[in-house]
Amino acid sequence: MADWIAVEWRGAHLRIWGMSRAGEVRSSREVGASGAEKPTDIVDALTAVLGETPSVPILASGLPALIEDPERGYVPVPCAPPGLANAVKCQGVGLDLWLLPGLRQAQPTDLTKGAETRIKGYLALNPKFDGVICLPEAQTVWAHISAGEIVSFRSFLTSTLRDCLAQSRLLGGAVSADAWDEAAFVEAVAGAMTRPAEMAARLSSLRAAHVLGSADSGQEAARLAGVLIGVELAAARPYWLGQQVALVGEDKLCRAYAAALGAQAVPVERTDADRMTLEGLKAAFAEA
Repeated sequence: MADWIAVEWRGAHLRIWGMSRAGEVRSSREVGASGAEKPTDIVDALTAVLGETPSVPILASGLPALIEDPERGYVPVPCAPPGLANAVKCQGVGLDLWLLPGLRQAQPTDLTKGAETRIKGYLALNPKFDGVICLPEAQTVWAHISAGEIVSFRSFLTSTLRDCLAQSRLLGGAVSADAWDEAAFVEAVAGAMTRPAEMAARLSSLRAAHVLGSADSGQEAARLAGVLIGVELAAARPYWLGQQVALVGEDKLCRAYAAALGAQAVPVERTDADRMTLEGLKAAFAEA
């Protein structure tokens, strides 16, 4: 029997952990789930997975848009990663359900939803960390950390663009998710960083190479990712230049970012996103 439930809603996936008060995992489940549009969607999803209506406290990450008041749904930076003191209780849903807020930034305008919990988890395990945490996913977030606070952040839709282009008429859906050419990737990153304004032209060259059959699927996949990540690195240079960088994300994406940053002589540490999410939820609940 769980003493409380940790929940993460990320993209089309729902992660549920049954937890003890001491922070031990008693059960863990992951299911596919469509986007939540209202708090009752979480109730329905939890009931469908667990087979019953939970009677213990539930702390959920990745759903700040469901908090009606934007002032409470997104905490302004600079700030410590949001915890239980910032969480908002959902009313009228029949559950003891609490939603963790995201982050918001005025200039440039930006938001996060879920990355802040993974940052909290990383800092819970590395409380003296000062540097930059990069979280590569559909919305890649670069966060400057100092004295336990998120000083500023910037997000990029690089992976989302990559997926859209890979399945579009640009490449005829020919980019293989499994094929990869490391040398082609690093070369594409370097070229895009040197002249980021040529991004559209480089993508057009990629399309031409596909039509002419002058590149295999591994080169196509690597060059597409390299162009987009290279442009991102050029824009995010103030975050990683001369900094210690921690990568928190899915292994394949983190490997690509590590290779791109390694080519710039940037030291990186790679950490699993799921573990940091759970550690962040545990740290938030422990504040009770």
